[in-house]
Amino acid sequence: MSERFLKYFSVISQYYTIKQPVLKTDSTKIMKKLPTLCLMLAVIVIHAQIPDHIYKPNIHSITLTKAGDPYSYPVMTLNSGEQFELHFDDLDADVKTYYYTYLLCNADWTPSTLFTFDYIKGFQNVRITNYRNSSIAFTRYTHYQAVLPDRNCIPTRSGNYLVKVFLDGDTSKIVFTKRFLVVDNRAAIAAQIQQPFNARWFQTYQKVNVAVTLNSNINVFNQQDAKLVILQNYAWPNALYLNRPNIFRGNYFEYNDEATTSFPAGKEWRWIDLRSLRLMSDRMQHIEKKGNLTEVFVKPDGERQQQPYIYYRDLDGIFTIETTDNVNPYWQGDYALVHFTYFPPANRPYEGKSVYLYGAFTNFTPDDSSKMIFNADRGAYEKTFFLKQGYYNYSYVTVSDKPTGEYFSFENTEGNYWGTENSYMVLVYYRAFGSRADELIGFTTLSSIFQRAGN
Repeated sequence: MSERFLKYFSVISQYYTIKQPVLKTDSTKIMKKLPTLCLMLAVIVIHAQIPDHIYKPNIHSITLTKAGDPYSYPVMTLNSGEQFELHFDDLDADVKTYYYTYLLCNADWTPSTLFTFDYIKGFQNVRITNYRNSSIAFTRYTHYQAVLPDRNCIPTRSGNYLVKVFLDGDTSKIVFTKRFLVVDNRAAIAAQIQQPFNARWFQTYQKVNVAVTLNSNINVFNQQDAKLVILQNYAWPNALYLNRPNIFRGNYFEYNDEATTSFPAGKEWRWIDLRSLRLMSDRMQHIEKKGNLTEVFVKPDGERQQQPYIYYRDLDGIFTIETTDNVNPYWQGDYALVHFTYFPPANRPYEGKSVYLYGAFTNFTPDDSSKMIFNADRGAYEKTFFLKQGYYNYSYVTVSDKPTGEYFSFENTEGNYWGTENSYMVLVYYRAFGSRADELIGFTTLSSIFQRAGN
């Protein structure tokens, strides 16, 4: 039993002892209260967990993908036998006892009220036994990897899941969380990307029209029994959550209101190729070696709002761990301090706005860890990351210093063009009457690349 559990249990027990002295002598009443106390503790611990979050600074380069496909998103079909690969590095370069488990969440990533044995078959916690110390690389680290679901720990329900990695078999010592999806295909999805009709968005947004037909064995009582979630380029923070369809007939739902199904299109992602730290790639300005430390200076970036749109293939914001210097990127890949520089127009900071680096390596989240600092002497925004060898997509976004209701904007830094190639994921959730968790019953992907035809 963890120290945190004992602490919470002690505090709650003292409350009941002080307020209700009868508990001191009535063991039956104590046992009746115990499930309530444990549930209160579970709620406290569960709600402290954030999706796609790293709790320990020594953890780097986390990837969770389909087995054998480093460019994929971790989604699997229920009871299909499909597996994921989990990789991460511990820069303490020692050997620790890591475990993982799953947490079932609702469509909005709030934890479900189900107990783990309601959605996990087998053991609740699994130890990560596959690890290896880095070799050849100047940076010392321990690489851990796991293939999941393990045959002794299998999700039994569809829905949104978090992989929770923690230390020493103690779930209170959480290290990081990572999202994945389990789908039970019971819905047909037809989706299409269009250019919006609204004059304000005609040249800058992309509209996603979706029609969903649920299987006939699903009993629908009202239009809110099904929920639709649309993601652009695998980014959850700015996903669209739709609870009300525009057309509803029995098991048929249609979502076609461009005011609620449109995304700023952005432009193709910028990139930095770090697969070699010996030879300079096209986006490197120069490389410096200081003892065992390597520093990479990325060529300075500028705003692209006024520049014409240019199509080129990208990774839609993700990153991959790769190396051309050695054989195995996972334990032979090295790390480098990577310096990013962004010059705003006229070398002046944006008034009332902050600039952030945006991409999978920042969890698509503008926060303190991805915020750039304006250097008045150079007239540029600067940010340094400690990155492993690989190929990284990124963009620059701005966020208003005062809340405006807009999560972030490409408008000032990248610009938006309606024909930009973006990947979209469409997810359909269903909650049966009396159920305590959302089920993921539909999943599809589509791309807007065809929109370039005729341009």
